[in-house]
Amino acid sequence: YVPTPSETVRRMLSVAEVGSEDVVYDLGCGDGRVLIMAVEEFGAKAAVGYEVSRQIYRIALFEVLRHGLGDKIKVINGDVFEANLSEASVITLYLNPSTNERLKPKLEREARMGARVISRNFAMVGWKVARKEYFDISILYLYRIPEAFTGR
Repeated sequence: YVPTPSETVRRMLSVAEVGSEDVVYDLGCGDGRVLIMAVEEFGAKAAVGYEVSRQIYRIALFEVLRHGLGDKIKVINGDVFEANLSEASVITLYLNPSTNERLKPKLEREARMGARVISRNFAMVGWKVARKEYFDISILYLYRIPEAFTGR
């Protein structure tokens, strides 16, 4: 048995404890499934996705509108390194190790106190993991800001 992509996203959002007070940011949002599930199934009050590929961004935008969630979900065709992360209470990542490494200083500077960062398959090297979960072929790493990098 291999979980569907939706089951893996559901598990990520569950591990991150997404709820009605959360604003979920998905950096590298692909087709928007994390954003849509965060709002529809987990009741997040808002979600924002960044996608650098124009073609994939259009797919995500189409999916958001198809689900009637244009009022709660914003999809931005842009670079994750230019994202304003100050509103995010949960940040989801499914990026490669080198991108995660480059993203760490930005997260350390900009992520708000108490934000949760959940990364699929690739750890934030040097950060303290709050929870690590094996989900079939994936490993989910949950970090809490600022404890992940301050040691508090």
